[in-house]
Amino acid sequence: MIARELLDTAPIPGGGELRLFRRELKGADEFSIMLGRIELMNSRLSGSEEALATLTCAGLGVKNPRLLIGGYGMGFTLRAALSVLPPQANAEVVELIPAIVKWARGPMAALSQKCLDDSRVTMTTGDVCDVIGKADRDYDAILLDVDNGPDGLTHEANDRLYSMAGLAAAKKALRSNGILAVWSSEGDARFTARLHKSGFAVEEKSVPARSNGKGAKHTIWLARRD
Repeated sequence: MIARELLDTAPIPGGGELRLFRRELKGADEFSIMLGRIELMNSRLSGSEEALATLTCAGLGVKNPRLLIGGYGMGFTLRAALSVLPPQANAEVVELIPAIVKWARGPMAALSQKCLDDSRVTMTTGDVCDVIGKADRDYDAILLDVDNGPDGLTHEANDRLYSMAGLAAAKKALRSNGILAVWSSEGDARFTARLHKSGFAVEEKSVPARSNGKGAKHTIWLARRD
């Protein structure tokens, strides 16, 4: 077993603590972010976060889309979006925990590949729920990867994102034909039902966790408003 090095810790609003670990694996740094014994993110598991962006962007028939990305994580979703977005597009990233951004610019700088410095990116530290609640047809897509799925595992207030009221707010924040895309470590039939009940046209995708297509599968919902 290769030993992991604890690089930093960060408090979560409302209680709890994130821990950033690094270990050398096959000559490269592997990073993981833990909540207690639960691994929330691992730098080797980027496939589904990338798919969150590419599947969403592929469904947008807009020349210069405006995206809202809830949760920076390790930057895989943002980097994948930037790889396909045109020069005049905008990706607004909202991250609740300031240390996540500090880690992206610090120990995980090689992983982030300066994506936060891209001219198309607007970075905000705060609660994406608040940003969505203030919006009115401002976004062509909202991409949510703020927890392990449609519940408040890391931050109980995240539950309001996935409630009927939260889905109504997201729908109001989207432009016509806009997409609400949600990442989850697993499926959730109750959340799928809430999306349908909220009036979205829903696709549920099972995608590989790894970029090489191997291993576990994660779930992405693509919910389109009329």
